[in-house]
Order: sequence, then C-alpha cells, then structure tokens
Amino acid sequence: MRPHARSIAAPKAVQAAAVRSSRGNDDVPYALRVSAAWAWRLGVVLVVAAGLIWILRNFSLLIIPLMIAALLAGLLSPVTGWLRRNKVPAGLAVAVTIVTFLGVIVAALTLVGRQLALGFRDLWDETLSGVTQIQEWLADGPLQITTTRMDTLLGEATSALQSNSANILSGALSVGTGAGHFAAGVLLTLFALVFFLLDGRRIWRYIAGLLPRRARPGGYGAGIHGWVSMVNYVRVQLLVAFIDAVGIGAGAAIIGVPLALPLAVLVFLGSFVPLVGAFVTGIVAVLLALVANGWVNALIMLGIVLLVQQLESHILQPLIMGRAVALHPLAVILAVTGGTLAAGVPGALFSVPLLAILNTVVRYIASRGWESDPALARDPVFAALGGVVPRPDEPDEPVQAHQDIADEEK
Repeated sequence: MRPHARSIAAPKAVQAAAVRSSRGNDDVPYALRVSAAWAWRLGVVLVVAAGLIWILRNFSLLIIPLMIAALLAGLLSPVTGWLRRNKVPAGLAVAVTIVTFLGVIVAALTLVGRQLALGFRDLWDETLSGVTQIQEWLADGPLQITTTRMDTLLGEATSALQSNSANILSGALSVGTGAGHFAAGVLLTLFALVFFLLDGRRIWRYIAGLLPRRARPGGYGAGIHGWVSMVNYVRVQLLVAFIDAVGIGAGAAIIGVPLALPLAVLVFLGSFVPLVGAFVTGIVAVLLALVANGWVNALIMLGIVLLVQQLESHILQPLIMGRAVALHPLAVILAVTGGTLAAGVPGALFSVPLLAILNTVVRYIASRGWESDPALARDPVFAALGGVVPRPDEPDEPVQAHQDIADEEK
C-alpha cells in the first residue's frame, strides 16, 4: 500500500473505532454511566478518608501534638507578628509570646484552683450537711437503704476490690503509661509550636518546593489561604468560649452560686476541649450550686448550663463559626458529629478546622486564585517558586496573615 493510502486509511480506522465506542456507550443508560462515575470517585474519597482516620488513630501521639501546635500557632501568630514588626528579634518574639501564653494559662488555673479550694473550705459545713441529707434520703426515701445496709455494700465493694487487685494494678499501669504519653505529647506540642512560630513560612516553602514545578505556586498560595482559615477558626473559638464563660458565670452570680468568677474562668478554659470540657465544667457548676444552696438551686444551675451549651452548640458554633470559616452551619454540625464518631474527642476538636482548610484549599485551587492574588504578588517566596501575579495599578493592602509572616524572610 502506498504511503498516501496508508495516511487516509489510518483516520478512517480511528473514526470507525470511535463509532464502535460511542455505540457501546449508547448501550449503557446515561444515568448508570453518571452513577458509576460518581461511585468510583466517592469510593476513592472514602478510602482516603479511612486511611487518614487510621493514621490519626495509630499515630495519634505524633499527629495530635502537631495539630494542637498548629492551632496554637494560629492563635499566637498575630502576637509574634506584632512583636517582630516592632523590631523585636525573631527568637525573642517567639519566646515572649509562648512564655506569656503559658503564664496566662498557669495564672488562670492557679486562680481557679485557689478560689475553689478556699470556697470549698468555707462550704465544708454545707458539704457535710449535704452528705447527711443524702444519707437520710437514702434511709427514709423510696430506696430504704439503712446505715447497716450501706456498711454491707461498702464491705462487698472492698472485697470486690481486693479480689480484682490484679486487674486494678494493670489498669493503674495503663494509666501511668497514658500519663507518660501525655507528658511526651505536651513536650512535642511546645517544641513544634516554637518552630511553627519561628520558621512556619520556611517550613511551608520547603513543603511547597517538593511539589511538581507547575503546582508549586498554586500549592503555596492554597496553603497560605488555608492558614488564614485556621487563624479565623481559632479567633472565633475564643469568642465562643468567652460567650460560654460569660453566660454560665453570669447565671451563677444571678442565682447566688458562690465562686462565680473562677467558675467562669474554668468554663472558658474548658470550652476548648470538646464534649469533655463542657461536661466537666457543667458538673462543677451544678455541684457548687448543690453544696451551697440546695437541690432547687442546683436544678436551676443545671438548666442554665444546659441552655448555654445548647445555644453554643446549635447557634453560636454553626452561625458564627460557619461565617468565619466559610462553611454552612449544617456542615459545621455534621463535621463535629462525624469527627466525634470517627475519632472521639480529637475528631471533635480538629474536624471543623480541617474541613475549613480543605474547603478553602479546594476552592482556591479550583478558581486558580494564585493567578490574581494581590498579596502573593508582593510575596518573594511565591516569586521564587515560579508564581507570577500581575500587579494592579494601585497596590492593595496585603492580607493581615501575609503581613504577620512577611518579616520571617528578613
């Protein structure tokens, strides 16, 4: 066959194959083709999510401290940036920020502990009276548990403890191991926090530099905007914790519960620990009301705690948090619920910030935002990674998060 005839036959063969392929697709209903395309993509997403959950569970001692350090860095980075803009050396700015933060936490916990200890010392008589009332209710109430019966129950409990001493010892050893892991996690968190505040931008520049050359500008810009979303999340979480503390503290003061101020501080600190923090601080508030003012006041305090926590979880978190991190309120509720079911307390703590970062990164990459971001146009690292953004005629003010980390290259 002549070369010209071969060149004509080749396109005809391709066209025939295309026709056969289209006829084969016509045999499959359109709805089934679309469903199959969605199914395998959703399957890949679920597999990746399951892999991430497995990594989080099996490497929690490494991952959770790093994620906590990232959240704390988002909270403290504006302070470090302000110090560095005021000519404070980088290392000294980070040291002052972390020491001040730890000092505030320790001072708050010390205030709460001392006030609670002094308050319970003053309420010791009321506590003994309350215990006596409980014993009388157990004896004279519907349970009919007399003192003799209570002594018998205590003896049986003691015998059960003695017979299960081996299990209790193994449990105590596991608690000791958990305490050691907790101490190691705290040290790793502080160590990572120092370097996130000191070299956070350089770390992200190195990670972005590992991407393929064409993906480096977009990856760098997406990471910067994801960091801004996390900073917004931490700031809003501060606001929500403050509202919780004011609501429960003011309610306790109005109904006459003692130690309202340290209780408010305790609620503020506990609000940063999902589920467990709210539960523990709520129990403390109700017990204070019970010991000081009796059952009726304790029930009123319980109603106040439940009301504030319901408002926080169903109104403040979805609305305020959703607007700050560009997430729908339903997405926030589903993220917290799904994170709790998948990974417990760590899942509840990190689900919303992770979803906010993922949402920001995906939307940024899909819109090719690095091609028109005025803040990146002034970023030397972005230019070094190959990114080019046309400068506007009148330069805009850079985003605050960019300004906070701009001094790291100096």
